[in-house]
Amino acid sequence: MTTPSSRPTSITQAFSPVRGDSIRIGSTRRGFLQTGLAGLAGLSLPSLFQQQALAGAAGKPTRKTNVLLFWLSGGPSHIDMWDPKPDAPSEIRGPFGHIATKVPGIHVCEHLPLTAKIMDKLTLIRSVDCSASDHTPITMQACNPLARRTNDGRDGAGWPSMGSIAAKFRGANAPGIPGYVALADSLVSDVWGAGHMGNAFSPVSGKDMAGRLKLVDGLSIERLGDRRALMDQLDQWKRGIGGNEAIASADQFTQQAYDVLMTGAAQRAFNLDEETPAMRDRYGRDSLGEKALLARRLIEAGSTFVTVSGAWGYFDHHGDEVKWGGIKKGLTPLLPSVDRTLHAIVTDLEDRGLLDSTLILMLGEFGRDPVIGKTAGRGHWARVMSMVVAGGGMNHGQVIGSTDRKGYDIESRRVAPGDLAATVFHHLGIPQTSAWIDPQGRPRPIVADGGTVIKELVV
Repeated sequence: MTTPSSRPTSITQAFSPVRGDSIRIGSTRRGFLQTGLAGLAGLSLPSLFQQQALAGAAGKPTRKTNVLLFWLSGGPSHIDMWDPKPDAPSEIRGPFGHIATKVPGIHVCEHLPLTAKIMDKLTLIRSVDCSASDHTPITMQACNPLARRTNDGRDGAGWPSMGSIAAKFRGANAPGIPGYVALADSLVSDVWGAGHMGNAFSPVSGKDMAGRLKLVDGLSIERLGDRRALMDQLDQWKRGIGGNEAIASADQFTQQAYDVLMTGAAQRAFNLDEETPAMRDRYGRDSLGEKALLARRLIEAGSTFVTVSGAWGYFDHHGDEVKWGGIKKGLTPLLPSVDRTLHAIVTDLEDRGLLDSTLILMLGEFGRDPVIGKTAGRGHWARVMSMVVAGGGMNHGQVIGSTDRKGYDIESRRVAPGDLAATVFHHLGIPQTSAWIDPQGRPRPIVADGGTVIKELVV
């Protein structure tokens, strides 16, 4: 466990699999079977494989698709990033200019030049209805207006996140990798979980997982192989005394847990040292960039849904008197990081042949007040926000929806949270009519409020 004196000081340290805080795996066969890789979302690894098997039985599609959600915590300003208003008064227009993109007629903030170069691979949705959202990830990560912050100990009303839905109905794309991984400094603040669906489908913390994929001193792959041979003999004996299917199934999942350690696929996914310095520079050596690179490695390894948050609340630009500053002081240094990261993940996935199978979403909880305040910042604005979509084999090089000339309200093509959910699940191959069962035994739809697939995106 990390002590205050040894707490990681960088994203690389926090996610390095070679740190010394790995989980203690018992030196006996019994100890190994009991612990596995315990701690992944409260599950032992054998249980995790059992979860994935159940998801497969529920209709997991054969095509490997995944989702990468970039969470811009705090509420990114729509006007100052993706929906510029150059003809509005200065108190609305803000301190930044705008630039043309590769797609004629589409403009973005002047501090997003790399984004502008790949606009043909992106879609800007400028009319997202975020009126149900509050200053948490609940509503927009669930993409469900019924999932809200209530401050009464019952936040979210039990509704799960899209990532948890993916974990339940899809599982991972490959053995040994969790279906839903969150790369965030604080899962409590920046990542929504499984609600009443249960902890089995909660996000696995990449920050915690990375240090738990290393064998302890004195336990080698060779010794694990010896124990596996012993386990095979015991399994044959157990099956021979009654053919107990439950025992056989448990053994199957434990066998897969052994395979994770034997192959090292999960451990390698967290090892950024395998990347070239040029690739790491391409993504950026900051929190957002390095987490994005880890997310790409997890997707390659088999994760289905990965959420990335650079830092808690860093887009909350109320004014120069608060921690994150106002628009010019606070947002100016963040925009190059967002620009570089988005460009890197899109072009890198395309180079690897993974862009069509990976749906990329970049958003926060709401937009920001169209009027610049007295301290050079903008307040919260839950009437409308903008977001970016890329990949997924969808139609891009377009803008969906618009706001009025001052950025106050949706002017055309309202996109509701449920529409985003329907689009994500369509991409993952999860039937729109699927439902999960709440603790009272009632079926709950995975797409709420009449959401439908965003037709402009779907090929």
